[in-house]
Amino acid sequence: MNAYTKLSLLEAQKFAALDAWFARYDDWKLRRDCPNNYHDDLLRQADEMDRLRLIGFVEWRELRVLADQAFLRSVAGGDFPVNQSAALVFR
Repeated sequence: MNAYTKLSLLEAQKFAALDAWFARYDDWKLRRDCPNNYHDDLLRQADEMDRLRLIGFVEWRELRVLADQAFLRSVAGGDFPVNQSAALVFR
């Protein structure tokens, strides 16, 4: 039995905002095709959640760190599959 079944309006907004943030975070196609827009959008969403006081400083910082790490992986080529046959040609 769940002792806590109803969410307050603020909690529901927080979970909806976090769900939207992680949906954008998981959008590998946008991250691969346009990493700058992907990163800016994640930072903007995190800042907006902080501005609305849906999340605290620690959560805000963790979201920004996740966004920064995903951006750095993307610009380093981490979202592109390794083509083994192309690697063999250049040896």
